[in-house]
Amino acid sequence: MNENLPPCPECSGVYTYEMGSLLVCPECGHEWADSATGADSADADGGAKVIRDSVGNVLADGDTVTVVKTLKVKGSPSGIKAGTKVRNIRLVDGVDGHDIDCKVDGFGPMQLKSSVVKKA
Repeated sequence: MNENLPPCPECSGVYTYEMGSLLVCPECGHEWADSATGADSADADGGAKVIRDSVGNVLADGDTVTVVKTLKVKGSPSGIKAGTKVRNIRLVDGVDGHDIDCKVDGFGPMQLKSSVVKKA
């Protein structure tokens, strides 16, 4: 048995096991998707990683997003203001959580975190 599996959220049973991408509790029969094991098994099967914006909408390549908070940009006297629209984003596996590759008007190409944008 894997000792790293979380207890059941329904009955707090410790004898949980994996069944595909779900976790199952044999004591109460509850099934749920664990965020840590669900993401790993999806990547292992070749599935795409789901990237969500600041309010939970699923993002895709080519979407238009709006920046929800003012961002500081190194080397620029003014940052990217809240409300700035960014068109034609590309989802990447970036560094330090920067998972959107885009071109911002007036600033050029850069990477953004999905937590600071909202789907337009």
